[in-house]
Amino acid sequence: MSIGATLAAARRRAGLTVHDVSQSTRVTEPIIDGIEQDDYAECGGDFYARGHIRAIARVVGEDPGPLIEEFDSTWRSAKETTAAEAFQPSMPLRTKERRRVRWTAVLAVLVLGVLGFAGYKFAAGVGRARPAAAGTRPSATGAGSPGKASAATANAAQSSSAVASSSSSAPASSSASASPTATPVTVQALTVASVTAFGPSGTANGDNPQIAARAVAGSRAAPWYSQWYATPFFSSLKTGTGLLVDMGHPVTVSSVRVWLVAPAGASLQLRAGAKPVPSWLPTVASASNTGGAVRFQLGTPVHVRYLLIWFTKLPPDNAGHYQASVYKIGVKGQP
Repeated sequence: MSIGATLAAARRRAGLTVHDVSQSTRVTEPIIDGIEQDDYAECGGDFYARGHIRAIARVVGEDPGPLIEEFDSTWRSAKETTAAEAFQPSMPLRTKERRRVRWTAVLAVLVLGVLGFAGYKFAAGVGRARPAAAGTRPSATGAGSPGKASAATANAAQSSSAVASSSSSAPASSSASASPTATPVTVQALTVASVTAFGPSGTANGDNPQIAARAVAGSRAAPWYSQWYATPFFSSLKTGTGLLVDMGHPVTVSSVRVWLVAPAGASLQLRAGAKPVPSWLPTVASASNTGGAVRFQLGTPVHVRYLLIWFTKLPPDNAGHYQASVYKIGVKGQP
């Protein structure tokens, strides 16, 4: 009897449905159906296939040892490619980031140079204006008769007062225009357009994409959950896993709250950007060894379309493994 037939017969003897086994093992129903038909394409590789067979066998009361031996002798791939090799980041991305940093530094130096030159010209102009105004008075009083001298002095005094009044009124008007009445900013709950499972390479290798919509459904009993791993750091198979939140169009985001099933033990990042590509989604906030309702309050709001909830460390589940589970995501800001 094959592995799938053995597990299916044991499940029926135990009086369990495929849904019951899925709830107990956190293995999705399509994967269980495939294994019972000896189809392991949905498992994602031999490593995960062995783990699923072992978990299902324990729930239905079957010894997993002989089944694993039969799988290795019959179904094991000729050459396994590890997820760490498949998801290893490429060097061109880092080269682009270094070039972007160099250009940013050059632009900053140019801007500082322009501002310094403008400040120097302004200070030099003020210094020339003051000696010229001071030199006008002796020349006016030293020429002609006493009557003419007094008239010239009066005219100079009127001119000086006019210049003083105009120069004093200029800062007042500029200060008045520089401080307009502040308009209060209204923050509101924003609607999420869609949620997609996301992996190190993007949407092509996210965990359990068929149930990603559960992450915003609000049901703690039926959350989105990742694949399970033997260690909190993904058994060194990948750098992380998460959920891509599409707002439908660019919005201004000031805070995000993520509700986790696990009460503690998770470390995650909030990333944001204009494109659903890992290199376009920089980290804007993070939380370590947390759980429950996790709130990300941004010091400076960001204007983006995409948000990425990215797990870098998984919390423990109730079966001796490590797995992320999300049942609600809330976004606040301005549409």
